[in-house]
This record gives sequence, structure tokens and C-alpha cells, in this order.
Amino acid sequence: MNFIVKSHKKDTIYNKPHFFVLNKGMNSGKPQNEPFTNSFVIIFDSEADSENIFWIAYSLWKSKFWHQHFVGSVIPFLRLLDFKREFFQKSKLLKDEHEAHLKHVEALKLLELKEKQFHENINLINDMRKVILHRYIK
Repeated sequence: MNFIVKSHKKDTIYNKPHFFVLNKGMNSGKPQNEPFTNSFVIIFDSEADSENIFWIAYSLWKSKFWHQHFVGSVIPFLRLLDFKREFFQKSKLLKDEHEAHLKHVEALKLLELKEKQFHENINLINDMRKVILHRYIK
């Protein structure tokens, strides 16, 4: 699997499948499909590779793997060379265990969906609480 990691430049359009990884702040390492102001872009040849590697990046971010590589005293950030070195190693290691990786990706997708539904339910409960309490104000 081949992919390219480089710094994202504002207003650059990428024709190949890609995603962005935040490189500044306490959420450094967070992957997203929309560009961040301070981010790296990871470019792939195929959409399937992009999807698989996205979930590896997501797992590394959620497990706070990148915190050990932060530099900077006020606002932490990731260096491109540190990110490339560690990300290539981790993605290769996790891709070697492909079957387990696919199962984990499906589980992560399901958990993300459930978390989103949970937050929507919490918002609905809060809205209903406001409606009921608003009736007492009248």
C-alpha cells in the first residue's frame, strides 16, 4: 500500500482519495475528511486504502498515541517527520494483521454510530426538559 503524507496548504484541491490529520493543539493526530487549518494530508491511490488507514489514524488519535510525540511548550504540535515515521510503522504493523484490523474497523464504525445516536438522544431529552420547564414559566 502506498500513501503520501505532506503538509496541507489552504485551498489546495486533491484529486485522489485523501483525509486530513490535525497537527497542532491537544487534538493533534485527529483524522477528518474536511481540512483543518493546521493539518497534514494523507493521499492514497484507492478509496479502500484511504478508509482502512483512516481508521488506523482514528485509533491512534483516540488512544492518545500522539501525545508522546508532541513538541512545543505553549501549543503542542506534531512535526511532519515524526508523524511520518511513526504513522508508517504503525500502519504497516496494523495492516499485517489485516483480518483483525477489519473486524476492529467494523466495531469502531458501529461504536461511532451508537455514540452519535446517544448524543442525539441526550439532545432530545434536554429539549423535552426545556419544553416542560418552560410551561412552568408561563
